[in-house]
Amino acid sequence: MRRRDFLASATTTALLSLPRPARSQDKRVLRFVPQANLTSLDPIWTTAAVTGLHGYYVFDTLFALDEKGDVQPQMAERFGTSDDGRVWTIRLRDGLRWHDGEPVLARDCTASLERWSKRDTFGQSLARVVDEWGAADDRTIQIKLKLPFPLLPAALGKISSATAFMMPERLAKTDPFQQVTEMVGSGPFRFIANEFVSGSRVAYGKFDQYVPRQEPASGLAGGKMVYFDRVEWTVIPDSATASAALQAGEVDWWDQVNPDLSPLLRKSPGVTVGVNDPAGYIGMGRFNALQPPFNNPAIRRAVLLAANQDDYLRAITGNDPDIFSECHSMWPCGTTYGEQDQPEWLRAAPNLDRARAMLKEAGYKNEKIVVINPSDLPSIGPFGQVTADLLKRLGMNVELVETDWGSVIQRRASKAPPDQGGWSMFHTWWPGSTIANPAINPTIRGQGEQGGWFGWYKSEQMEHLAADWLIAPNSKVQAALAEQMQQLAFQDAPILPLGRYFIRTAWRTGLTGFVKSSYNIPWNVRRA
Repeated sequence: MRRRDFLASATTTALLSLPRPARSQDKRVLRFVPQANLTSLDPIWTTAAVTGLHGYYVFDTLFALDEKGDVQPQMAERFGTSDDGRVWTIRLRDGLRWHDGEPVLARDCTASLERWSKRDTFGQSLARVVDEWGAADDRTIQIKLKLPFPLLPAALGKISSATAFMMPERLAKTDPFQQVTEMVGSGPFRFIANEFVSGSRVAYGKFDQYVPRQEPASGLAGGKMVYFDRVEWTVIPDSATASAALQAGEVDWWDQVNPDLSPLLRKSPGVTVGVNDPAGYIGMGRFNALQPPFNNPAIRRAVLLAANQDDYLRAITGNDPDIFSECHSMWPCGTTYGEQDQPEWLRAAPNLDRARAMLKEAGYKNEKIVVINPSDLPSIGPFGQVTADLLKRLGMNVELVETDWGSVIQRRASKAPPDQGGWSMFHTWWPGSTIANPAINPTIRGQGEQGGWFGWYKSEQMEHLAADWLIAPNSKVQAALAEQMQQLAFQDAPILPLGRYFIRTAWRTGLTGFVKSSYNIPWNVRRA
């Protein structure tokens, strides 16, 4: 009853506070509420999903994955490899232009690939065998390799961790560990810089010179048809306010619906609730392997033993069993390697007493554990709260620091000790399809400080297994290597797996044309 009362008052707040586009432009403007505030604009610098979504608006890719997960050419007109597999040639489509009007050139793309390869897990594997990121002419990319790399199109078309977005050469020359701040891409939307207000508003305009592919849109591949002149993001951290705004018609589309508001929205006239990503999401906690106490794998293992996935999943989904399932695997359940094959020590039910004994044996010295957590992101925030409570019940010294997601993104890049602006744990989710194998999954790879994902887990053994997977002669050998990686990940515990769940989205009923994808993308969407 209190929730209903609050929603009633929130409707008035939403109507008064949200910026309204001019009525004459309403039908040509798509008003969108993103999952979180956009604080980082460079999708190569960060793995934040909201920045990845922004990236797909502004930038384009040489290849992309369709709805089935197959690699398709995107900016590429055609491509091929030499007989010995050591030279890849990619011919760009005719008519590609940057948002500043300049033509897209092969040297822009090679500079973009080189920058991307220094930040992305799959890109780093590829870069190790690259002799030259070159250009044969203005429209022809030529990549020379030391060894054959058959998965090159898959690397350039992958969805996440860092997508290989193309940028003009002058931007792609930016240090990959520094953010690009000027947003010039060749994607279907232009970023309108003078309207950007972090924490409030992001605006994109249709790029009239964009030439879509002729194939139907499928996943993130195919023809990106734009039916709106503008897309306006309104950042609304409070879920009840976002729900009220959608019901009142002040916004058209809410990216991620808070589960406890789904029943209300389903009954609301003019609102449709659905799931646009059928693969689902994998929740996880990430340990900082550089700083005490989680630089000790034995202490990380104790937390794995104590964690109850059901507690986490119910906190996130609003106790709705239709949209979650436990997944006791280091690979995403529902994917090729996602079998729940736990080691013997972890197969019993969560055991706090045994976990406390493990902490004592591991030498935990009451070091402070700083859990950084987004209070404005209901698809992640409850994870941190459950973890903080769990660690306190284990007798650990815990500080829960709750801020906005943008601040979490900034702070998780710090390698300083927790009491000097660093951190000990954060939580997040990944679309299951984006971490399904060793080439694309940075969460259990052991790259350490040299290119590793935030948390910087280091394991030479893990990296050797991943390297062997990339050159394995068949799927049977690959599966065996993936299982060895999983067992090593259970032993070293770089992450805390929290299960699989689905995140609903909601829109005004008049919208049609949604594409099934890990991102709620606006192309092909139109107003009936």
